[in-house]
Amino acid sequence: MPAAKRGLARPLRRALDKRPPPVDKRTARMRITLFVPCFIDSLYPHVAISMVQIFERLGHEVVYPENQTCCGQPPFNSGFWDEARVVAAKQIAVFQDAEVVVSGSGSCGAMFKVFYPELFKDTPQIDAAKALAAKTFEFSEFLVNQLGVKDVGAKYEGRVTFHDGCHGLRELGTKAAPRELLRHVKGLELVEMGEAESCCGFGGMFAVKYPQISTAMAEVKCNSILEADVETVVSNDSSCLMQIAGYLNRNSPRNIRSLHLAEVLAQTGA
Repeated sequence: MPAAKRGLARPLRRALDKRPPPVDKRTARMRITLFVPCFIDSLYPHVAISMVQIFERLGHEVVYPENQTCCGQPPFNSGFWDEARVVAAKQIAVFQDAEVVVSGSGSCGAMFKVFYPELFKDTPQIDAAKALAAKTFEFSEFLVNQLGVKDVGAKYEGRVTFHDGCHGLRELGTKAAPRELLRHVKGLELVEMGEAESCCGFGGMFAVKYPQISTAMAEVKCNSILEADVETVVSNDSSCLMQIAGYLNRNSPRNIRSLHLAEVLAQTGA
């Protein structure tokens, strides 16, 4: 598991080493620990780097524990709870001293916040699991509801639609926060698609076990994106965006970008 984190450690360390001074020192009051899911680490490291840039633009200190690993969601979702506890216990230990933990994924953030207390129920680690759950936040919810920030000084030109990832929406209740942030991006026009809350069909192992159903669900989602007539689809989950981008790249007559919310908010037009 630790080897899986090598992909992000080097570029993220470089980003941390090139920190610009905070734009507003009055906000430099929190020490934010990043929880970077495996998907972002392995395939989309720029999402984590964008989160660093945004928090430091706001004047906060960012910490990235390089010994963090998988949250344990794959074995948890597959019914292998004993194996999931082994992985999850490592995460609890890694983040036990963090002031706050911010995740760039609604899916993996829900694992910490919702499912760890369930996973460790009636075990000696239940109090530690609850403590981690209480201080873990999804990226957009943390910005809007904890920091009270809606405008991060971003600029992004174009028509954009937002995809609600299932765990972020249904387990964490994340709906308004990402949209508030997007509405404050200069040059951005937010267009709601008809199937914003429909599952994209990824679901981790679901897409592997049931590829035909997964593809049919992606078709519904992507047709809705095309009907919205946008240039970019944005989400809080890179795994959903991979599913959407994969379908659009093969079936769309138009080139539609797929970006994590942090990637949009990190852009300043400079």
